[in-house]
Amino acid sequence: MKPRQNKTKASSRRSQFAICAVIIALIWIVFGQTLSDDFVNYDDKTYVYGNSLVASGLSLPGLVHAFVDTRTGNWHPLTLVSHMIDCQFFDLKAGGHHFTNVLLHTIAALLLFLALLQMIGKGHSGWEWASAFVAALFAIHPLHVESVAWIAERKDVLSAVFFFLTLIAYVRYARAPNFVRYLTMSILFACGLMSKPMLVTTPVILLLLDYWPLARMSDWRSFRRLIVEKLPLVALSVASSIVTFMIQEHSVGSLAQLPFSWRLQNAIVSYVIYIWQMIWPTNLAVFYPHPENHLAVWQLAASVALLLIITAVVFFFRRTRPYLLVGWLWYLVMLLPVIGIVEVGLQGHADRYTYLPQIGLYLALTWLVVDLASALSLSKQILPAFASVVVLAFTACGFKQTSYWRNSETLWTHTLAVTKDNDVAHINFGMFLMDRGQFTDALAHFQTALDVRSRNSAQLHYALSLALIHSDIGNALASKRQLDDAIAHFRQAIELKPDYADAHYNLGIALLKKGEIENAIAEFRQTLSIHPADEGAHTSLAIALMRKSAIAEAIQHYEAALAIDSDSVVALNNLAWILATSPDAAFRDGQRAVELASKAVQRDRGSFQFTRTLAAAYAENGSFDQAVATAQRAALLAREAGARDFANQMDDEVDLYRRKTPLRDPSLRNAQ
Repeated sequence: MKPRQNKTKASSRRSQFAICAVIIALIWIVFGQTLSDDFVNYDDKTYVYGNSLVASGLSLPGLVHAFVDTRTGNWHPLTLVSHMIDCQFFDLKAGGHHFTNVLLHTIAALLLFLALLQMIGKGHSGWEWASAFVAALFAIHPLHVESVAWIAERKDVLSAVFFFLTLIAYVRYARAPNFVRYLTMSILFACGLMSKPMLVTTPVILLLLDYWPLARMSDWRSFRRLIVEKLPLVALSVASSIVTFMIQEHSVGSLAQLPFSWRLQNAIVSYVIYIWQMIWPTNLAVFYPHPENHLAVWQLAASVALLLIITAVVFFFRRTRPYLLVGWLWYLVMLLPVIGIVEVGLQGHADRYTYLPQIGLYLALTWLVVDLASALSLSKQILPAFASVVVLAFTACGFKQTSYWRNSETLWTHTLAVTKDNDVAHINFGMFLMDRGQFTDALAHFQTALDVRSRNSAQLHYALSLALIHSDIGNALASKRQLDDAIAHFRQAIELKPDYADAHYNLGIALLKKGEIENAIAEFRQTLSIHPADEGAHTSLAIALMRKSAIAEAIQHYEAALAIDSDSVVALNNLAWILATSPDAAFRDGQRAVELASKAVQRDRGSFQFTRTLAAAYAENGSFDQAVATAQRAALLAREAGARDFANQMDDEVDLYRRKTPLRDPSLRNAQ
């Protein structure tokens, strides 16, 4: 018997390796194309390329700060650390960041397959291939494109890895309980929570697995024992929830809050929408506008009826087909934190939220089909053929959906094509056009977004949303040098949301461009009263103060800006300029000026302005030969850029340094 058993095990291992190879191939067929994709202008800046903490790569202070950082509006320190690691290895090359996302998703899919094999085992007919089908669906379903192709959604794929490791560790603990195994499982769960707080429902999922397939729940006594067993995990979930709510309470998105009845109605309908999208994943978009109070009565009634009917059916078959109850409750419970009852953001629903919850539906439906096929004695070839068709169809759809994530233009063009009255899509497409210098086109999209939001019945609840749009319109108008119109929109934004720091800051910039120095200073101070740790506001306030020759206070704000972001090139350059060229010896410090200016030049080697500052710093520090060479370099860079007047000025400064005379700027009003 042993040779036959060994042969069977070897055959089973070969088939499992083959299944894993197919899953890997499917994932890279669908998502491999993202390696040539760019960042998108929707949260990627917040999480990666505009986040100084992340973009600077790995460092001990950065690792510590990741656990207290609040700029992303969530608490997920391990996700931030993973982005730091990417920046350490790939810098800000988007392809490397995409590679990590796809790699983590691949690991997650393989871990899901392994977890299912361990949980369900050979006691169920078709266990191996059914597990493979569930893992394949998870791997390539079009609803999961958002979680994998979007760099900012690293938290999904990373948390999935820890979630499945937690399940595997729990199965090992459940079959041979001991403290070490429980501790291992708890640590993995804590890592999952630190990747994405959505995993707070995991203790309930483990309790469901105790019912099926682990069969640890035989009566009420065992049920109570299993609940007590989960209490330490519940404590971790509660702690994660408290931290998350505290951070979101102070984030921008938390300021938008619809009436509870609207949120509840949308949550009920969203449960059904996600089921339909699982079956028929078409017209998927990165953002779906919230229906607010526009849901039809029949739609709400039908959704309630369907959810109640499914719940009744799975409960009725709980003894004969327990996987139906487990899979359905898995879906309902795991979606609960993000279904919209507790509102975070303006979306009605989001594809990314289905990433882990829909596994419950995959499980329930797959095992039901396997059971029915066995009961009806269907041909063994029918199910594999049907499963192959389903997987190939979803693979093709997933590949197509992934192609829309190539860049911001393709993403928002597609979103506008498949949704309507989508103010968020218009805003973000407008921001993309702004970055390309197409200010008139951007303004048109911002105005459309304002029209959509203004005629919306929820506009009073979304004052911040309206303020954001007015601010975006102001920025577009300011870029077109229509400063008076821009100022009017910034003031409207402030009227809608008096504590909207960005509107105060943007108004200050516009006023500064108009030469209204005192008014600009007032707005920058107001910005800092709302957000004291705003590096840009400190820098802009310092520039305004330099315009009125308040040098001492300007230095204080440049220093504050650098304390917040030590790589802020404008603050580095401008402070170095003061330290190198101030007529007042009390302000001059040649050695520090060289350090600051050198760092600014390293950050932007093509800047002739920064190179000029470095030359002046060398001169102040007594290194006149270096000052001459650096000034000549600045002149060359200026001529290459077509700045002839600046180049001629640099020629004069070269002569000055050859005479071993440092540069002095009597006014220090022309901030660079």
